[in-house]
Amino acid sequence: MPSPSRAPCDLSVAELPDGLSAHIVLDQIAEIKSCVRVAIPVNMVLGAVNLLVAIQSDIAILGIGWFVASLTVNLGRLYLCYLPAPDMGHASSRRSPLRSIAVQRYLIWTGALLSGIVWAWVPILCAGYTAPQALFYLTVVCGVTAGAVTHGTPDARTPLCFMLPALASVVICLSVAGGFERACIAFTTIVYMAALSRSAIRAERTFKALSRAKNEATTNANALSAAHAHSLEVIDIMRYRATHDDLTGLLNRSGFLTEVEARMKAGQDAYCLMFIDLDGFKAVNDVYGHRKGDQVLIEAAKRLQAEISGESLLARMGGDEFAIFFPVTAFQEATDLAQAIIGAISIHMDGVDTGALGASIGIVMNLQADLTDILAYADEALYAAKNGGRNRYHVFDNALRERLEIRRDLERDLPRHLEDGCLDVWFQPIFALGHSMPDTIEALLRWKHPQHGWISPENLVRLAAINGHAEPLLRFVLQRVSRLLEALVRADLKAIKVAINISPREMAQLSVDTIILDHFEALGLAPPSLDVEITEETAFEAKAIQHKIQSLARAGVTISLDDFGVGYSSLEALRHRRVNRIKIDRSFVSNITRSPEDQHLVSAIIDYGRKFDIEVVIEGIETFEDYVMIQGLGGHLFQGYYLARPVPESDLLQYLRTREVEPSDHG
Repeated sequence: MPSPSRAPCDLSVAELPDGLSAHIVLDQIAEIKSCVRVAIPVNMVLGAVNLLVAIQSDIAILGIGWFVASLTVNLGRLYLCYLPAPDMGHASSRRSPLRSIAVQRYLIWTGALLSGIVWAWVPILCAGYTAPQALFYLTVVCGVTAGAVTHGTPDARTPLCFMLPALASVVICLSVAGGFERACIAFTTIVYMAALSRSAIRAERTFKALSRAKNEATTNANALSAAHAHSLEVIDIMRYRATHDDLTGLLNRSGFLTEVEARMKAGQDAYCLMFIDLDGFKAVNDVYGHRKGDQVLIEAAKRLQAEISGESLLARMGGDEFAIFFPVTAFQEATDLAQAIIGAISIHMDGVDTGALGASIGIVMNLQADLTDILAYADEALYAAKNGGRNRYHVFDNALRERLEIRRDLERDLPRHLEDGCLDVWFQPIFALGHSMPDTIEALLRWKHPQHGWISPENLVRLAAINGHAEPLLRFVLQRVSRLLEALVRADLKAIKVAINISPREMAQLSVDTIILDHFEALGLAPPSLDVEITEETAFEAKAIQHKIQSLARAGVTISLDDFGVGYSSLEALRHRRVNRIKIDRSFVSNITRSPEDQHLVSAIIDYGRKFDIEVVIEGIETFEDYVMIQGLGGHLFQGYYLARPVPESDLLQYLRTREVEPSDHG
């Protein structure tokens, strides 16, 4: 009996440790090398494009580092592709060639895994798929992973080693970034990953069957063709999902913009762009739940589809915002369609209270600008429509163009002016009846722009929120407030509180409670010396916002409800005692000496506040007559130009020093 070490090697019976016959593995290695030789140049080209985009995005160092890593791995993989396969026919023993086969196979898998890990670091080039370039990188990653499966049919592990790290990083980054649309894309990526994995495994099985039974070439070729067709089908499905909204089936933002750009380049007709926002949709979501909210979006999409012609493009741009792009020959066509849409959306929907929903529409008729500007025009027109009230449309005009240009100037200058002193915080006292010194001092943002003059605090806060400067702006206000509080302590006036306004955007976007409490702790200031003014809508927002308010209240911060009486939940606030203080909106005071209705309303609110142990501040007192009238109605806390105007910090401190030696003139 010959020694095993001297026995000739028979490919038909030689097996690797995982049970695969050697000839199948040799076929796999030969085929996968051939495929990799084709795929690697494509991988390199896409990596080079990634580098160019990274350089264009001002992250050249990260881009170069990533590209060098990708290129190094790809060159190593190409080198492996040109290594000769073990010569089984001339081997004097079976063990050495089998080991060589196993080593080559593991090297191929390792190369694919290293390349996949490099592609899994693509998120560093686009801030975890949250930067404007995220769509480009998502497209490239999806394309390169699909290509790995298409070119990896002989051996599933090779494309899987490459594909899974790259797509897993997409899912993780999108999940961490949060948001409904990103969650949908992450889920879609998981489905895509599963489909590609299944396709790769099926393709490998097909290849093995073909290798075992070459005499059944026709049958096996059909199976391989079916597997390939399935891969292409998956790619087509993913391409469709990348351009369409999963919920409504309409074009999504990406697909819509691609189609619009193509039509604009053709330049054959005059077009109109509409942005449509559902009024009251947030309330529907809050009251009826997200499932009903999804049903409302689907129904709204159907109603919009019924109003447009076949040449129109309809898309869901995200959330409760839709867009329509359509050819027009006259201005009247656009306004007629807008009015028809408003009427269609306002019709009662099953399960939703009548009148709960409406539509605000922004219209752009002049499409001579580039697409980026046109979208900004439509957004500006939509914002103007929403400011005008429910169920309105607004056409972009020269006035809005001028306002948009001003806002762009402000967006450009805000970061610099936060640092160079152009922004300031002024302070206006709130007086208690019978006291000469203020009970509270309200901090008010002031910005005098060199070209555009005084900018309203509302516009300033909105700009900061839109452009990612909400937190620096809040910290700027806190720094000025804390400086005043320290000055009050030094002047032995620590009983005076300082109030700051927190907008709904700031409350939703920022960890307001953590920022404020950490700032006060770092400076050794007492949280009870702070009064946080919020709007009624903010007070009844989602649980996450409620938690922030409760966290501040537990620390001793006074919570005030600003603009009381113009929201939708005032009595609810009183009943649940969620606030310490309410400020009656100035609109109820401006005409109070001549309006018995306003007098009764203010008196009732003061009485309710007394019964629920909530302080009531009456703001907007402009005249002596207003002041006397409010006192007669039972008012105790007052604010307005008649009593004291907003002033800079230095003027305020001088004012307080004079008040210390003067008798009370407020009661």
